[in-house]
Amino acid sequence: MTDTSGQPVCRRLVGRTAVVTGAGSGIGLAAVRRLAAEGAHVVCGDVDASSGKAAADEAGGLFVQVDVTDPEQVEALFRTAFETYGSVDVAFNNAGISPPDDDSILDTGLEAWKRVQEVNLTSVFLCCKAAIPYMRRQGKGSIINTASFVARMGAATSQISYTASKGGVLAMSRELGVQFAREGIRVNALCPGPVNTPLLRELFAKDPERAARRLVHIPVGRFAEPEEIAAAVAFLASDDSSFVNATDFLVDGGIAGAYVTPL
Repeated sequence: MTDTSGQPVCRRLVGRTAVVTGAGSGIGLAAVRRLAAEGAHVVCGDVDASSGKAAADEAGGLFVQVDVTDPEQVEALFRTAFETYGSVDVAFNNAGISPPDDDSILDTGLEAWKRVQEVNLTSVFLCCKAAIPYMRRQGKGSIINTASFVARMGAATSQISYTASKGGVLAMSRELGVQFAREGIRVNALCPGPVNTPLLRELFAKDPERAARRLVHIPVGRFAEPEEIAAAVAFLASDDSSFVNATDFLVDGGIAGAYVTPL
């Protein structure tokens, strides 16, 4: 079995059910493809019906339209996964936004701050709250929450609410991982570096200088591809990561370890 780039993959998730939010594009779509290739039943949650359904159809999975800031819709997403496939084994809580009006603290308005916090942080709270009861009944489960390397590092090119929201995801994931560890539930915060996704390309197309300023700090000299992040998701979802819990799982090309990068 190979992934969409032709690389061979394991079959570590056969028979398991994985719920992915933000499934229609970027990291979410790459994760849907990878989890399906590893044998999982994939439930694709997205606010965009067109891209979300396309992802589910490609993966042979199920699409559920969901606004991840709405508690009832989030509960329905996980309930549908359980009622359809009989378990909730993996929750990849990945939906997020990075709008242009989230900038320096001096320029970011309260409404922009609140909107980013709702989508990036409150949604993760709601998804964890909905997923954990199913996993407790099963006595096992893996929750992967998308944070970011900016939860670990500061940037002069600030997106203040985005950074704060991802720091919250990191802290919440750590606490949940500790709280539910002895019930067989692992919770980890996935911390990607900059990824070559439509979201990032749109942001940097509007500000090439910002892109150049960030790229120079990456030791490997490039942004990640979504498939590289999806491979980390599959690892954290599988039993290969059975002793990885309550941590910030960096997939950042070495940014967090760098002081001076190669020329």
